Amino acid sequence: MSTQKNFGLNHFFVRFVCALIVVFATYNPEGLSYYHWAVERLSEFSVLKAFIGVILLVGWIILIRATLGSLGTIGILLSIAFFGLAIWLIIDVLGLSADNARVISYIIQLMLAGVLSIGVSWSHVRRRISGQVDTDELDRNS
Repeated sequence: MSTQKNFGLNHFFVRFVCALIVVFATYNPEGLSYYHWAVERLSEFSVLKAFIGVILLVGWIILIRATLGSLGTIGILLSIAFFGLAIWLIIDVLGLSADNARVISYIIQLMLAGVLSIGVSWSHVRRRISGQVDTDELDRNS
């Protein structure tokens, strides 16, 4: 079997960093993102902007398809509820103002990266917990 059996926190961290890169490269409140570079200046079209846009789109599709495939609708709803309540708790405990759009934007983007990285990692976590292997992980030659 060609599946990786030793999935650890470091593997999840790599997936989380990749999700963070895709999310924050697409948009961030600092104004240093694809959105600010290409979409807000749509009239200044260039092949480089289109190329980078396609790279980001590929990243989003990989993350979203893996998340949908491993978590399913209920899992995604539970993940969003978990992270949404975590945001609420952070705002409540730390006394952050919900009116601060910049802080809320960062928190929501971290939440989105968290949901996507959990989705990309969930098959490994489920296999470690339950011993069940996804059918797309089986080696077809055995």
